[in-house]
Amino acid sequence: MSSEKSIIDIKSWDGTISFGEFYAAACTFAEQWKKFSSSLPQWSWMKCPKRPATRVEGYLCMDGVILPRSTMEDNHECGGDGGVEELVSLEEDELIDSAVLVEQHRHERCHYDFHVVYSLSYRVPVLYFRAYWSDGQPLALGDVENDIPASTLRQLNVSKWTFITQEEHPYLNRPWFTLHPCGTSEWMKLLFTSDASAVALGGVAVDRYLVSWFSVVAQVFGLKLPFEMFSNSCQP
Repeated sequence: MSSEKSIIDIKSWDGTISFGEFYAAACTFAEQWKKFSSSLPQWSWMKCPKRPATRVEGYLCMDGVILPRSTMEDNHECGGDGGVEELVSLEEDELIDSAVLVEQHRHERCHYDFHVVYSLSYRVPVLYFRAYWSDGQPLALGDVENDIPASTLRQLNVSKWTFITQEEHPYLNRPWFTLHPCGTSEWMKLLFTSDASAVALGGVAVDRYLVSWFSVVAQVFGLKLPFEMFSNSCQP
């Protein structure tokens, strides 16, 4: 890495970045998102309230997102049959109340909060997320899997690079879902070393790292980056 020019030297690079580089890339990412996606929920940097004021520590967040859906809902609906099967062990009066709740939720869109947190262990960004109905009731993992596009769910189930798990949010100290970062550095290195323009230049701008990373992980939820963010991050 070259911190002076904020350029990744891909010849000797292992696919990771430092926290300082993550912070700089996150700020640029949020600015570009606001510029080119002004009609969508915005990303913002959240400072950790329990850290010393002299340290820049925190995470990138975008809350209250309603995921895009095709007209066929990707053959999935929120709160599908899996939630109904779990009701069989309840008492009859509870079954009726819960069944009504499931039916009310079937055609309701789910809300998502996305947080991008830097992992000190893996030295890469990690996507944490939680999903909930408009009344605040959280979704279980099975409901989340029913809510994301079927095609990307199939890829996620067979992918050796990442998978959905539940862990404690490092700043909020509450259980959140996350895309496990175990293979992130490997596929980020592959992504850049297969980029002819990056190879020709011998490096790539650090802010492009987060754009490229998000363009991959966002596919899990059917989210897309504005094309302008790619063109703006290509210049070293």
